[in-house]
Amino acid sequence: MMYAPRVFASMLGALIVFAVATYVLTGSIGTTLWQTAVAAVLLQLGYFVGVLILVSRSARRKSQGASAGETVKPDQNNAKSGPVPVSRLNAPEQPNL
Repeated sequence: MMYAPRVFASMLGALIVFAVATYVLTGSIGTTLWQTAVAAVLLQLGYFVGVLILVSRSARRKSQGASAGETVKPDQNNAKSGPVPVSRLNAPEQPNL
């Protein structure tokens, strides 16, 4: 799984190494800046494509499971077992007569 903060920190580290290497090789701050900016755009594009691939795989697995007749497990945090007790806080409003 790709976690955004880790990916951004890794991309920043890679861009810093790239910028230092480019400056050492070219000796030009201008060239280093524009080449690093292009590298940043390419890295962001790669991250975006990676996220799209992960989302499409997840959607494909979910649709294949539903078409094969599998039941989807309910979310354990939202699943309620048995009747919900009625209290003063969740009781339906009674009109005052």
